[in-house]
Amino acid sequence: MSTDGISFDDGSAGNGSISGARPRVALIAGPTASGKSDLAVELALASERAGLPATVINADSAQVYADLAVLSARPSEAEMRGVPHVLFGTWDGAQACSAADWAARARDEIAKAHASRRLPILVGGTGLYLRTLIDGIAPIPAIDPAVREAVRALPVAAAHAALASEDPQAAMRLNPADTTRVARALEVVRSTGRPLDHWHARREGGIAGAVALTATVLVPEREWLYARCDRRFALMMENGAVEEVEALLSRDLDPALPVMRAIGVPEIAAMLAGRADRAATLEAGAQATRRYAKRQYTWFRHQPPTAWTRFDTESVDNKLIIETLLRDLRLT
Repeated sequence: MSTDGISFDDGSAGNGSISGARPRVALIAGPTASGKSDLAVELALASERAGLPATVINADSAQVYADLAVLSARPSEAEMRGVPHVLFGTWDGAQACSAADWAARARDEIAKAHASRRLPILVGGTGLYLRTLIDGIAPIPAIDPAVREAVRALPVAAAHAALASEDPQAAMRLNPADTTRVARALEVVRSTGRPLDHWHARREGGIAGAVALTATVLVPEREWLYARCDRRFALMMENGAVEEVEALLSRDLDPALPVMRAIGVPEIAAMLAGRADRAATLEAGAQATRRYAKRQYTWFRHQPPTAWTRFDTESVDNKLIIETLLRDLRLT
């Protein structure tokens, strides 16, 4: 169910059911600004009242960075309401956190929660993180640097033409203008002698078969979501985002690092450099947030298993969502 050849396990461990002796894991996913963080805390408090304390585990690729407390909308201590939160602000911005890095730490935190008789509640909007944790990762060998350099030097049209010859299935599946994915598929087949599908069929390290996953996806109406994105970025600008970017820029980090490309960082950096005024920065940051939310929205509409419960948070009260999750978790 994925555009790059990786899909969620759609078996019983990933369909929200509780079976056998598998330990429970809850998941709240959805686009930015959809209300996931507050809902995760409400679920944790409700779970504790039902006799099972909970730990919230971050699954957002921006909230992992200590440097992005404001621009990632990381929950404050007050917003956490006494519920333990882990993997929030865990990585320094100088170190990129890959999906595999995060999944390894998330597996550890899930195991710790279970060992302490707590319910792990995953919350976030980074589909690749969730997919890697649940389904595992393809064991693709390291790419030959010479192959990578040669492939990355090709114009995307030439790379796609070569891919059509060397890995026709990948070429048919990928957008011919998608520079990153086309190059990745071509470098994999040239370096390993095997197409991407070969490696993706051998995914390893996923937790799907080891846990009973109760998952819900928040998919509010788009215009409601976009309005929240606009308000959120404006509040960020008022509440420390500019100072946060100033601090990042003072570190002179590699501009290719994820933390430097996070939504809001390039836009505010342009303002600080005198290339944009505050009004233009507000619009650019809000627009970047809306575009990201749109991509997430589309992804969460179509990629996760259909058995994952969907809720429109614009029209459905959190109380109903919590009641549904508690029932599916067999806590009521």
